[in-house]
Amino acid sequence: MHDAPFSSANLGHPRRVGAVMLPGFSLLAQACALEPLVVANQLAGRRLYELHSLGLDGREVGSVAEVALLPGERIDELDAVPDLLLVCAPSPLAGSLAPSLGEWLRRLARSGVVLGGIAGGAEVLARAGVLDGYRATLPWQRFDAFARDYPRVRLSHQLFEIDRDRLTCGGGTAAMDMMMTLIGMQHGQPLAEAVSEHFVLERIRMADEPQHVPLRSRLGHAPQSLIDAVTLMEANIEEPLTTHELAEHLGISRRQLERLFKKYLQAVPSRYYLNLRLQQARKLLRESDQAVGEIALQTGFSSGAHFSTAYRNHFGMTPREERLTA
Repeated sequence: MHDAPFSSANLGHPRRVGAVMLPGFSLLAQACALEPLVVANQLAGRRLYELHSLGLDGREVGSVAEVALLPGERIDELDAVPDLLLVCAPSPLAGSLAPSLGEWLRRLARSGVVLGGIAGGAEVLARAGVLDGYRATLPWQRFDAFARDYPRVRLSHQLFEIDRDRLTCGGGTAAMDMMMTLIGMQHGQPLAEAVSEHFVLERIRMADEPQHVPLRSRLGHAPQSLIDAVTLMEANIEEPLTTHELAEHLGISRRQLERLFKKYLQAVPSRYYLNLRLQQARKLLRESDQAVGEIALQTGFSSGAHFSTAYRNHFGMTPREERLTA
């Protein structure tokens, strides 16, 4: 039996971490997932994590950069069950999932192994049926197709997701934030922050930060007038426009604009606009040392009290509490 997946309890041995490479995987995403663990070992002065590079067979695995790596072991050669198994795969996946890999992943899941998907690795886990009922994310370009193909997975648009004994991320540098967060959960925040400083990072991004998705991709086949409305909102955060002013700029009626927002965004324009402003405020609270009052003005709030009330109603904490947790 494993201890609680993200407990800081001492196991008495290094956590065994396996990383399966599938053809076309991203070297960047793989390095971002594994190197924080290597640095954690170095900074702790002891081996907290024991890494194993794995392949489906004994052959080299080619990356998307056309650099081939030779895995240290085959998945059927592991002499011990890993504590954490990461699947590094391209997104979108090419071809079908090897039956042996799917069965192996299901067996590990039954054994209580923590499973992680890096970029397209999330889709590998979904195909194997080990993400059903879990929150999960993957590169934003695959959101629509993934939601259609895997309705039992609770798709998230976040940077990364850690849901019970499953980890998934949008690939690239999001893998680094996810793994540093994991290090903090298992060995304390000071070590995670030291790893972040080693990589000359300003901070560890939080899980609930959204992946950047181009506006046209976010809104799909929505009418151009709706896309123009959201573009206007994003360009006028400090001095918000009224719904009437937005409609006038677009040359449509206020009622037409409200219908578009309800149909495609499930919100009235004013509520959607408020969410944009509060998300920008949250970013500033987390990433800058500006005074709360200054941030309130920069995001279109006429008073600190109004800002604090709106922020608490939306995020469940005040701006000052947000800054203390950042």
